[in-house]
Amino acid sequence: MVERRDVVHTIAAAVVQTVASLGAQMGQPTRAPLDWRGYLLLLVGPAMILWMRRRPVEAMAVTLAATAVYLACGFAYGPVFLTPIIMIVHTLVSGHRRPAWAGGLASLVFVVVYTTWFADGTAGWFHNLTVAACLLLVLVFAEWIRAFRERRAEKAQKAAEEERRQASEERLSMAQELHDVLAHNISLIHVQASTALHLIETHPEQARSALSTIKTASKDVLSEMRGVLDVLREGAPRNPTAGLDRLDDLADRSCLDVKLLRTGEVRPIPHGPDRAAYRIVQESLTNVTRHAPGSSVVVTLDYGDDVLAVTVTDDGAGKRDAVTDLGGGNGIPGMRERASALGGSLTAGPHDTGFRVAATLPIPAPIPAKESP
Repeated sequence: MVERRDVVHTIAAAVVQTVASLGAQMGQPTRAPLDWRGYLLLLVGPAMILWMRRRPVEAMAVTLAATAVYLACGFAYGPVFLTPIIMIVHTLVSGHRRPAWAGGLASLVFVVVYTTWFADGTAGWFHNLTVAACLLLVLVFAEWIRAFRERRAEKAQKAAEEERRQASEERLSMAQELHDVLAHNISLIHVQASTALHLIETHPEQARSALSTIKTASKDVLSEMRGVLDVLREGAPRNPTAGLDRLDDLADRSCLDVKLLRTGEVRPIPHGPDRAAYRIVQESLTNVTRHAPGSSVVVTLDYGDDVLAVTVTDDGAGKRDAVTDLGGGNGIPGMRERASALGGSLTAGPHDTGFRVAATLPIPAPIPAKESP
């Protein structure tokens, strides 16, 4: 389908070539006056503009041939070269480099041969060099446009790939956040629901406490899920808010005997390792809730010069009460991926009678305090 702009360009080129050629004819009295053949040949090039997007090489060839016939008939020089230039540039820019250069070279050979041996008057070497320079300038200009467009398209493609990569990383980060939030709270709800069912008749007060824990955990999971999903809203924070500042709350609602120890120079750390450390502790407590719900847990945060060491150790005392119907999971691999993504490491395995998770996360060195004068 012919585009409207091509129709406009065709009409404009036809008007320029015909009207300007009449003016050029007045300044070249030795050339043949325009007749029906001249006007027809002047309209061939503009007409090819309608076809140059679909058949650029063929449109260029027809235009160059019509221009050659026009010159051979002895009509005036000048505006007739407008559409050949347009066709050569478009053909090269559209990716047909060899045909464009071949068409330019063929046009140069024709003009040199015609003006040297067949036209009125003898054209010297300066004329031929001028024609060659003009054609070379047109071809070089077309090559520059082609290279500029290719660079722009490559830049746009890289930007699109980077955007897709970032979107994929955000989706992966969100999936990890949702896994950690749901795994911890649903495990806690499941364990407490099992306890409530077991104690509701014999120890109703303890069952009431378990149901209260379920209520709190369900409220927490809804709140955390809302915080994670808020990143989808325009203008919302791009990162979930869970961090080490909420570690005490996490320990209090874990329904475990958790002891928190902080050593070294305790200080604020960047969001990445801060969130990763929180999620590692959360996942570790989830695993204890699943596999040893009556155990005592020690969580140690050691702030080194450039490393935060996170250790979660349980004594294994609650293995006999393990919940066996929660299925498997990818908790430890997920924790290891979090640590590795930040350039750290994580190990997990049996320790004495219990289990230990130990992670190291790179953090910035503390800023030395300024000495007072």
